Amino acid sequence: MEEKTLKDTEVKMEKTLSSLKTDLNKVRTGRASLSLFDDIRVDYYGTPTPLNQAATLAVPESRLITIQPWDTSITAEIEKAILKSELGLTPSSDGKIIRIPIPRLTEERRKELVKW
Repeated sequence: MEEKTLKDTEVKMEKTLSSLKTDLNKVRTGRASLSLFDDIRVDYYGTPTPLNQAATLAVPESRLITIQPWDTSITAEIEKAILKSELGLTPSSDGKIIRIPIPRLTEERRKELVKW
């Protein structure tokens, strides 16, 4: 009985740690990270599709993320999905590439993250 309880607890702890690592990867540190967009889904011809399966994501500079959709007709959908995600990021597009500047982490934003 004790051994089963111990194994169950160990499995739950591993899941908790895995979830924590995933959440920590999404914390904005002032440096661009593609893991911010892991949970964003885009309406791609009526199907919710993960962003990384509808576009190429890149970090050309430490404070900039670029998204190049494989089909330029979904550029507006990608921008809407990023704005709805509540990441606090503002995408700008030239029709082919979406650029997302990562703002510096301010004291106000740090306090907001701590409350979360």
